[in-house]
Amino acid sequence: MVNPVLLTVDDDPGVLRVIERDLRHEYGNRFRILRADSGANALKVLQQVKLRNETVALCLVDQRMPQMSGVQFLEQAMQIFPSAKRVLLTAYADTDAAVSAINTAKIDYYLLKPWEPPQDLLYPVLSDLLDDWVSSYRPLFEGIRVIGSRWSPKSHHIKDFLARNYVPYQWLDIEAEEEARQWVSYAQCNTSHLPLIICPDGSYLTQPTHAEIAEKIGLKMQAEMPFYDLVIVGAGPSGLAAAVYGASEGLRTVLIEKEAPGGQAGTSSRIENYLGFPQGIAGSELARRAVTQAKRFGVEILSPQEVMEIRLQDSYRIIKLKDGTELSCHALLIATGVSYRKLNVPGIENLTGAGVYYGAAMTEALSCQNEDVYIVGGANSAGQAAVYISKYARHVNILVRGDSLATSMSKYLIDQIAATNNITVQFHSNIVQVHGQTNLEAITIANLKTNEKQTIPTKLLFILIGASPNTDWLGGIVERDEQGFILSGQSLMLNKQCSKAWKLDRQPFLLESSVPGIFVAGDVRKGSVKRVASGVGEGAIAIQFIHQYLSKV
Repeated sequence: MVNPVLLTVDDDPGVLRVIERDLRHEYGNRFRILRADSGANALKVLQQVKLRNETVALCLVDQRMPQMSGVQFLEQAMQIFPSAKRVLLTAYADTDAAVSAINTAKIDYYLLKPWEPPQDLLYPVLSDLLDDWVSSYRPLFEGIRVIGSRWSPKSHHIKDFLARNYVPYQWLDIEAEEEARQWVSYAQCNTSHLPLIICPDGSYLTQPTHAEIAEKIGLKMQAEMPFYDLVIVGAGPSGLAAAVYGASEGLRTVLIEKEAPGGQAGTSSRIENYLGFPQGIAGSELARRAVTQAKRFGVEILSPQEVMEIRLQDSYRIIKLKDGTELSCHALLIATGVSYRKLNVPGIENLTGAGVYYGAAMTEALSCQNEDVYIVGGANSAGQAAVYISKYARHVNILVRGDSLATSMSKYLIDQIAATNNITVQFHSNIVQVHGQTNLEAITIANLKTNEKQTIPTKLLFILIGASPNTDWLGGIVERDEQGFILSGQSLMLNKQCSKAWKLDRQPFLLESSVPGIFVAGDVRKGSVKRVASGVGEGAIAIQFIHQYLSKV
């Protein structure tokens, strides 16, 4: 932690040098000594200190300064650092002003000039004040600050990106918190340019892209080499497992992730049926451990980075990244997983990220306090989200199209939902419209049996339905089914058109696509089991087939 600041202010250069010398001599080993030659410049110093997320322990200020007196400065300084001790330097003639300032500027002490010798007239007073300050000081949050509107989609995406990349941050709502408005003022940021990110070094970004944030916080987006034995696209459970097994077995491996490691599983509040974790484990924690393990074996992880296209050249598979760079490899594994299917109802597009969220959106859990929350979906991800959000919300309503959860949700989750008093499941229910101008205000629910419709006020709607594979970027390179899932192994050979296109004497490996050397694992594969454990298993098994393929290249 950077040492707290002692700030001294005086318009007389000679006096300023002397008092800075005295302060540095006595306190320089524990505090940073800063100086300013006017009240206006001193306020700029305080704002810079604030932006750097540092703190001020004491202000020692001369009373008689042009344009802004010491008392006037301390009144404004108190708004920036209210806990800092305030000491006024005065001439004998100014003692009345000093006494008055005890009430107006809440000064803690006033000292008469001259203060010689400092051992008798300066240090005892300041040391007593600083000891008092230190005893009550609580270190400031030292990470990134995100300032924006609760109902801003851009703010939501930034918070989600930081959380999923394990970057601690403090969220400040511009509409609810005075501190947020102060930070915006210090950064001289127009509120129309929010969200604002303030970094620990005092720099800041307005309305940043994920790439800009990644560069600022030091995430890796550039590969170290042009060629790898194995390139993995997608860092969900399958991709992470393949990276760990591939690198541990000697393959030069790079893992490319568009958003954040963990995939859809990384957003799960708690996975309770994964082998080896009897108390369950948060999806983000499982992903963090896997990332650490992969890096220990030498895997390069590029995130956020996006693959735009693939092309084939002899035995090489060449991928083009969003930034225009290209990487080549002998073997390519596609593990891009699936996304939640969009809910196509009137009004929803404009409210996505402003009360309507796809996925569990754990970053919005605290905003659920004392709210009635609605969740659409009947699979495990919806059940996990409901149980987690119920800890914060007044009530959670799960909307399910069918007449039972048993066909799509694990029994342990069904039992937890039944045992949670503030969760209600509404069967035969479907949302047909959402309402709101700048944020979600209400939803219209239709009963699929009776066709009865009901409009209910709510500010929060979480949608966790279906599975849409992330394969549009593949174009016509590998064969896919009508939903976009990638065909592989036996499912590939059962397709007459694909079987005719396969030119090798051998049959495709179990997880090999229609293009030799391009493999697929996890939810994006046609016929996969949509569970974390099966995804991890497929990622591990894929490495065995990749070794067999490489032995023949």
